[in-house]
Amino acid sequence: MLHWLATLLSPDLARLLGYISTRTAGAAVTAFLFAVLFGPRIIRWLQRQGIGERVDGTGSQKLEELHAHKKGTPTMGGVFVIGGIVLSCGLWMRFDGPNQFSLPGIVLTAGFAAVGFWDDWVKLHNPKKRGISKGQKQGALTVIAALVAIWLLIPAGLESQVGGPKLYVPFFKDFSLDLAAFYGIPFLALSLVVLTGSANAVNLTDGLDGLATGCIATSALAYAGITYFVGHAELSQYLLVEHVPGAGEATVMMGALLGGALGFLWFNTAPALVFMGDVGSLGLGGALGYAAVVTRTELVLLVVGGVFVAEAMSVMIQVASFKLRGKRVFRCAPLHHHFQFGGMPETRVVVRAWVVSALLAMTSLALFKVR
Repeated sequence: MLHWLATLLSPDLARLLGYISTRTAGAAVTAFLFAVLFGPRIIRWLQRQGIGERVDGTGSQKLEELHAHKKGTPTMGGVFVIGGIVLSCGLWMRFDGPNQFSLPGIVLTAGFAAVGFWDDWVKLHNPKKRGISKGQKQGALTVIAALVAIWLLIPAGLESQVGGPKLYVPFFKDFSLDLAAFYGIPFLALSLVVLTGSANAVNLTDGLDGLATGCIATSALAYAGITYFVGHAELSQYLLVEHVPGAGEATVMMGALLGGALGFLWFNTAPALVFMGDVGSLGLGGALGYAAVVTRTELVLLVVGGVFVAEAMSVMIQVASFKLRGKRVFRCAPLHHHFQFGGMPETRVVVRAWVVSALLAMTSLALFKVR
């Protein structure tokens, strides 16, 4: 939007805002300032409305004891994080010409956040429920993800690329899997897994003060680089990765994601003044998965979001082990609770997760050239 306005006002200003780097920085600062400026007001409003964290109904007495001090802390703070990100993207992203990946990303982020809002609202206003059912949540996320995937495939133009969309395997420059067969059904299926899986993984990670938020910030920083490389014709050729015209605009979205996460972390570090709730975690996770789908780097996301993957896998392993063997592998799942139950202080668990996330982010960028 700002770039369009600049074209009407000044050619020099339009040229400046034509640079992705300029708009990415602007998006990051805008989302950060929105969170920092409006966060306190929204936190006070949440307190007045009695929208506080629940620690009951987890099925674990020890976990409820560990988190007893969090009871009543304002939640659903993701409203001002997602609000800042969506506003920032609307202001700084371009929607003209080949930039057809901008609007679907905003729609996905807002749509996933809306599902999270629904879940949080039911959870907080009906003491007998822990939110909407798993079927309702996954079903709503799947519908939104499917619509966005179809949007990317046809109107946004992934289908029209040479050979159609492919799944690219890290380390191999001449090997890829065709996802365009059978009218693009493989691409749609993979997109559903990546988009909903990323959102749910971040949602599962969001259990300690600042844990998910800090890891989102490092992951967004890594994907800001990846989206820029893939969207740049010369850099993508140098790095031997598939060039996706228009994917560079996702860099601006990652800037907004980084700024929003840092702005929320301002209030979410221990002891947290507010929690993001599902409205925040689902929206943030969806945005991260969207960057992977647009840039055709779904497998790289496993490295960038390694902490989220480990958290999600711990839950899957725990459930499968208990159903098949009647035994638990971890003291408690997700993984961060396993360390808590072992006596590790919450802040130590969080900071170590940040360190691992940062190392994984740097590793993904370092290995991006390896083919």
